[in-house]
Amino acid sequence: MLIANPRATRSPYPETLRGILNMKSGDESRAWLAGWNLISPEPTPLWELGGLAAQLGVARVGLKDESLRSPLGSFKALGAPIALMRLVMRLWPMHDIDARALIEGRYAEMVANLTVISATDGNHGKALAAAARAIGCHCVIVLHANVSAEREAAIAAYGARIVRIAGNYDESVEHAAQLAKTNGWHVVSDTSYEGYEAIPRDVMQGYGTIAAEIIEQSRDAAWTHVFLQGGVGGLAAGVASYLWEHDGVARPRFIVVEPRQADCLYQSAIAGQAAKATGSVDSVMAGLACGEASPLAWKILEPCVDDFLLIDDDEAVEAMRRLAAGADNDVPVVSGESGAAGLAGLARLMREPELARAVGLDANARVLLISTEGATAPGVYAQLVGVPAEDVAARRDAWLGQLTR
Repeated sequence: MLIANPRATRSPYPETLRGILNMKSGDESRAWLAGWNLISPEPTPLWELGGLAAQLGVARVGLKDESLRSPLGSFKALGAPIALMRLVMRLWPMHDIDARALIEGRYAEMVANLTVISATDGNHGKALAAAARAIGCHCVIVLHANVSAEREAAIAAYGARIVRIAGNYDESVEHAAQLAKTNGWHVVSDTSYEGYEAIPRDVMQGYGTIAAEIIEQSRDAAWTHVFLQGGVGGLAAGVASYLWEHDGVARPRFIVVEPRQADCLYQSAIAGQAAKATGSVDSVMAGLACGEASPLAWKILEPCVDDFLLIDDDEAVEAMRRLAAGADNDVPVVSGESGAAGLAGLARLMREPELARAVGLDANARVLLISTEGATAPGVYAQLVGVPAEDVAARRDAWLGQLTR
């Protein structure tokens, strides 16, 4: 299912939105994390997938590979740490806190009694737990019923206390908020709600790093289309806002992709305001299985996302396998269930010529995808793709080795 957004504009980036997300703060966030030992000192690769482009019938496909951002395995390593750092700075305004020293743990004594809490489907919670351990404060993570034991163990490994509930993601968000209120803890969530916008804004600002690197790595390419994963809207808003501010009226066409059963942004486009999903919100794309759009993210997305697209779980799995195999001498890529959603959306549109024409996809299209995660649940990855992530990574490394000979 595809819907065009009648409220999308081609104006310069509005000043009203610059007060929410802007390139300057995004670049500051990037600088703050540059020295953290859990962030790669190099930009993540922007792979040129010529074989895939030829198969799909477009001029170019670029894939930004966030699996190599951090040992944490996903783009979330850029969001939660920045939000936690800015929270500490707001809580201790009289201290002239050095951001790099903070993430290196040099203010651990000061923050020893601070506890942060968040609900998560996995990656955000792991990133928050890792950042809390690095900074020196306590972390509590609320998990809903559909989060796997494998993902739970990965979060607990960074020292977080785990709280399990029987409900879904949105109920875990409510539970985390109640625990915070009862215990005097601080919620560090990647979704906004009434009266809670500062921290989700900071999370989204951290994602600007991805867009900044894309611009630096794409000097000889003007992308005509950018596919962005949905979820609550944070990644899409963080990347689209940066590219929109940089490119102005010449911005690319933004297409947001969501699981059919977790269609909160699609429904928001229909309603003209942040809305809830109509489906079961239970998808193999765990990071995108969100039932309610972030109102703050929607302020960014409503005027700039041109199209909203729904895909099925089996399409995401097929995209994972396609990236793992590497098409016609393309680099093999380890892309998780949510990471492959952009390719799944592109493939869906190119299979249906009428839909491809509706979004301007043709033989001249230059398409940018973001693989937002690697095998953050290795057992699930191996089950879905049919081979362990380590095997795909070994073939990737061998491919890279051939380039250096």
